[in-house]
Amino acid sequence: MALFEHITEPTKIDVLVGFFDLTGFMQIAESLDSLELIDLLDGYFQLTGDILEETGGTLIKTIGDAGLAMYPAEAADQGVRGFFRLKNEGDAWLAERGVRSEAIVKLHIGPVAYGKVGESWNIFGHAVNIAAVMESHGFAMSPQVFRKLEPETRKLFKKHTPPITYIPMDEPHAPHRKRGWRRIM
Repeated sequence: MALFEHITEPTKIDVLVGFFDLTGFMQIAESLDSLELIDLLDGYFQLTGDILEETGGTLIKTIGDAGLAMYPAEAADQGVRGFFRLKNEGDAWLAERGVRSEAIVKLHIGPVAYGKVGESWNIFGHAVNIAAVMESHGFAMSPQVFRKLEPETRKLFKKHTPPITYIPMDEPHAPHRKRGWRRIM
C-alpha cells in the first residue's frame, strides 16, 4: 500500500476501483489438492499484485480467487492499462500452468471511504458496489471510467449496451438478456 501510505486515518478519496476474479474457480479448486491450490493462488496474486504495483495501483485484498484493487482517480488511464495488463499476463500465466481459466475484470471510478478495519486497510462506498455488481465477460469498465481515458486508450474499447460498459475491441458482445429478468448476486 505504498501509494496510499501517507493516509493514516480513515478518509474519503477518489479512486479507480477494480475487481477481478477467475472463471471456473470451483472446478479448479476441486481438481487440485488444497496445498496445490494455495500455491497456484499465491503465484497468481504475486504476479497480479506486482503488475498493479508496477503500474501505480494497490492490491487491497484477496478472497479466494478474487482481488480488489485501486488506483488514484487521476491515474485512471494508467490504471485501466494496468488492469488490461493484469488480465492478459495473468491469463497467460494460468494457461502456461494448464489452468483453464481467465480473469474477469470490472472497473468503476468514484469516491470511496478508505480506512483500517480490524487489522487491514479496505475501501467502501458506492463506487465499490457499482464495480462489484457490474456485468463482465472478460473486461468491462463503466462510462465514468471511459470518460477519463486518453484518446489512444479509448481506441482499445467499444461501447457495449445495455447497460453501457466498454469492452476490448476484440471481445465479442455477450448475448442480451430478456427485459424484465434480473440476476441477483
